[in-house]
Amino acid sequence: MVTLESIRRYLLFVRPYWKQIFITIIIGLLKFGIPLLIPLLVAYIIDGIIFAEQMTNEEKFSALFTVMGGIFFIFIVLRPPIEYYRQYFAQWIGNKILYDIRDHLFTHIQKLSLRFYSNRKVGEIISRVIHDVEQTKTFVMTGLMNIWLDMFTIIIALAIMFSMNAWLTLVAIAMFPFYGFSIKYFYAKLRHLTRVRSQALADVQGHLHERVQGMSVIRSFALEDYEQTQFAKRNGTFLNRAIDHTKWNAKTFAVVNTVTDIAPLLVIFVAACFVINGELEVGAMTAFVLYMERLYNPLRRLVNSSTTLTQSIASMDRVFEFIDEKYDIVDKEGAVKLEEVHGDVTFDHVSFSYEKEETPALKDVHFHVKRGETVAFVGMSGGGKSTLISLIPRFYDVSSGRILIDGHDIRDYQVRSLRDQIGMVLQENILFSDSVRMNILMGKPDATEEEVIAAAKAANAHDFIMNLPNGYDTEVGERGVKLSGGQKQRVAIARVFLKNPPILIFDEATSALDLESEHYIQEAMEKLAKNRTTFIVAHRLSTITHADRIIVVENGEIVESGTHDELMSCNGVYKKLFEVQNLD
Repeated sequence: MVTLESIRRYLLFVRPYWKQIFITIIIGLLKFGIPLLIPLLVAYIIDGIIFAEQMTNEEKFSALFTVMGGIFFIFIVLRPPIEYYRQYFAQWIGNKILYDIRDHLFTHIQKLSLRFYSNRKVGEIISRVIHDVEQTKTFVMTGLMNIWLDMFTIIIALAIMFSMNAWLTLVAIAMFPFYGFSIKYFYAKLRHLTRVRSQALADVQGHLHERVQGMSVIRSFALEDYEQTQFAKRNGTFLNRAIDHTKWNAKTFAVVNTVTDIAPLLVIFVAACFVINGELEVGAMTAFVLYMERLYNPLRRLVNSSTTLTQSIASMDRVFEFIDEKYDIVDKEGAVKLEEVHGDVTFDHVSFSYEKEETPALKDVHFHVKRGETVAFVGMSGGGKSTLISLIPRFYDVSSGRILIDGHDIRDYQVRSLRDQIGMVLQENILFSDSVRMNILMGKPDATEEEVIAAAKAANAHDFIMNLPNGYDTEVGERGVKLSGGQKQRVAIARVFLKNPPILIFDEATSALDLESEHYIQEAMEKLAKNRTTFIVAHRLSTITHADRIIVVENGEIVESGTHDELMSCNGVYKKLFEVQNLD
């Protein structure tokens, strides 16, 4: 049932191209039909020309040149463009369908929640989008085109063979039932083995992707031998699955090809008997044997097609299994676009758990932030600070309670319009392997050059950018590897300046930086936060003493709240944290 449902859904992607597929099949019929003339040509030349006793040699040569002239015209003038357009249209259709599927998958990927990504390896996701989608192309090329053309070849060949000798044709198709049985028996298990092998390959890709990204950790801890063993385990699992698949595939080919090899031998034997008894001419026998190739070559291709289709359908199942991943964050019916934001934010008795069975990460959190106010969250690691601010842009939805912006539940707004009003600077901001300019432009893709430079200057980034080899056109490398931590943070702040949102979130934006970089970034952050509602998660308490309010979060609950001076006078958790950092 899964397979039939996957095929039905796949055909929805195929449907826009049915006209092109139909034209390609028509062209293919001409391509596959033309070679069917050759056995008839051989029979005519042998029986109608070579052994024609009533014709003189001159007449034989004249007839031979006439017939061959026509055949050469067909194969030299007509067939090449037919072959070209058939191949071109087939590949064009296949690639267009894959383009549409990958485009759909990327849209899907961008809607999946952070909870999904926390439980999946990036390499496995990439395997679904690249490897599995590519495998489904066979369904288009083979399942929707070549199989029908091979079936057409078989039907026409059988029709011609019946017209030549019905009994001999019955001998030719005597092995068909055995062929059908072997296909049904072997391919059910082959599909399962193909699916298992694909999953093992995805596991290898996922593991490899993680290790490549973490190569600096492997080197720094001298883990090369250990990681070699770990990779070998996964690679060995894939090898075992691939060998299981290969064994069964080899059995399939051995049995099916034996069936298709026996049939021509039977025909040669029976046809020879007919010729000896004078019931069949030599040319007709030769043509019949040649037609056996035209009959069983398509059958052999169907065997190959069955194998590749099995792999294709198994990949198809995996693609739609991925597409069926549910979205945790969706716009509810009637959600409106958030366009004008005043900036008041309220956490109304909010509780949150990452998983239903887990201990809540936040418990009955309640506070109100006025427009333009700067609120800092402090506390021990794992207390729930980053979880709390991740609820504002709806990276996750609250388990209970509400988060209000200007008095309205954020779930009443379209999620993209909500995030348009929020700017975020994280501890580890991701820069893409593009130019500095393009990374800043992510804040506002249609911004002018002047706006980009103004944002960079506001973020204290312009000077260091101009000192880069190619200025704003300098490629930053994967994840911004060519820039220092402080430089990456300033580029990230520049794109938030460019976005110009009314609500800001800084999540440990300076915790991993040296003092000089922290100074530049602190200055840029204070400039950016002016007249905006700002949330700051901080590790270094010296960076948030200026905040209008400081909220201490411990074990998912608010334990203290007030200004720096108020909290220092309370002799509570905040004061102890402050003194531990020797900042008094």
